[in-house]
Amino acid sequence: MKTILDLRLLTLALLIAFSARSQDKKYRILTVAFYNQENLFDIEDDPNKLDERSPIMEMDSTARPDVYKKKIANMAKVISKIGTDFAGVPPAIIGVCEVENDDVLLDLVNHPRLRPFNYGVIHYDLPDERSIDTGLLYQKSQFIPTNSVAHEVKIFYGIDKSKRNYTRDVLVVSGKLRGEDFHFIVNHWPSRSGGQKRSEPGRLTVAKVTKKAIDSLQAIDPYAKIMVMGDFNDGPYNKSIAEVIGAKFNKEEVGFKEFYNPYEEIRKKGGGTIAYRGSWDIFDQIFFSEPLLNSEDYSEFRYYKSGVFAPTFLQTPKGRWKGYPYRSFAGGFTGGYSDHFPVFVYLIREIEEDK
Repeated sequence: MKTILDLRLLTLALLIAFSARSQDKKYRILTVAFYNQENLFDIEDDPNKLDERSPIMEMDSTARPDVYKKKIANMAKVISKIGTDFAGVPPAIIGVCEVENDDVLLDLVNHPRLRPFNYGVIHYDLPDERSIDTGLLYQKSQFIPTNSVAHEVKIFYGIDKSKRNYTRDVLVVSGKLRGEDFHFIVNHWPSRSGGQKRSEPGRLTVAKVTKKAIDSLQAIDPYAKIMVMGDFNDGPYNKSIAEVIGAKFNKEEVGFKEFYNPYEEIRKKGGGTIAYRGSWDIFDQIFFSEPLLNSEDYSEFRYYKSGVFAPTFLQTPKGRWKGYPYRSFAGGFTGGYSDHFPVFVYLIREIEEDK
């Protein structure tokens, strides 16, 4: 995989750009990110869930505590580093998926690497048949949540459509990001199990639920700053995102109440967040509404850059899959991180206008 963002070079380029814009202006930079946690389950058997199917629960009971501790440490390490080369601190906001419950997220944010940043947790127990949920972590000093809701997704299949596929809800969190109204929509759309064509209707259904949530927010405020993030199990070019959501790839084509998706350009340049049988794709993305694209006025937060976070330590170090995401589980615990690379977006605002 080609390196999408050498963060050191990006930092230099951004600093030069800021300096060229004005010698006397300074900017606040915040990072918004998303990261698939790859089966972040605890070691307790929940009789109300199918958690025994998790890789940790499938291990010998004596090995589980050490594996869980290492898995939490690995996830905390990654989150603690996303965006720090430029923003100086970990993400103000980070959406997550493939987490079992509140407990694992609380263990995560209370790890020594993340504890200094005082993250809050928003999570709902979802009806997913694999017992995996989504969630949102936020630095309490940066974001004040005012409302959250998990929109139910109903997918039916079979000849008479009588069978239900229990999947993840669409999590919507609204609040004040350093005084500005923001909405974050966290997704984990159905997998491609059974093939892309066979599984696509499920993702189209969730896309429609996501679009309905967007429409509801924009009905209240047509200029709402909305950021949609997730593991979509579809690329930016697929019907679910490009047509149902209508996310555009070209900034100049993004109209009123429309969305810009920067990850298609990254994909075309060779980037990816997942790899399978020698092929890369970008299933993890962050796209956002038109008000964040105004590059003439930085008195409010605006989009600046996006990327895939793929430092060397997150890549499989050797063997056939060298360079692929260094996954946690493959016939046991590997010591790795996740089978997905995280994605991130930088937001900037002039400090002299800061709120």
